[in-house]
Amino acid sequence: MRLVVVLDCEDLELLAAFWSQAIGYRLSGSLEPYCVLVPEQGEGVELVLQRVPEPKTVKNRMHLDILTDDLDSSVQRLCDLGARTLQPAAIEQHGFRWIVMADPEGNEFCVCVEPRSNT
Repeated sequence: MRLVVVLDCEDLELLAAFWSQAIGYRLSGSLEPYCVLVPEQGEGVELVLQRVPEPKTVKNRMHLDILTDDLDSSVQRLCDLGARTLQPAAIEQHGFRWIVMADPEGNEFCVCVEPRSNT
């Protein structure tokens, strides 16, 4: 058994370009209305983009978290790729820090820094 994440979108090419650059994935294949992205390095969860006719209208029930060591530079890099921040400042809770963002079509995701280990 393996996990595949499917994300609905209107502009398949736009989001394939965004997400592949955002998370270091590459195009594995596409067959309308799908586009499959896989990790550049090794194994991991596939991200399948699925073209749908309707635009996103409400908050996601599920979202992706991108873990990073440098929140500010990662957020800036993602904004340069076409994402936008959805809040003015980072949220901090239980040692985690994160910024809520949206991809070019408005799908929410978080960029997170994990608590530092004392070991």
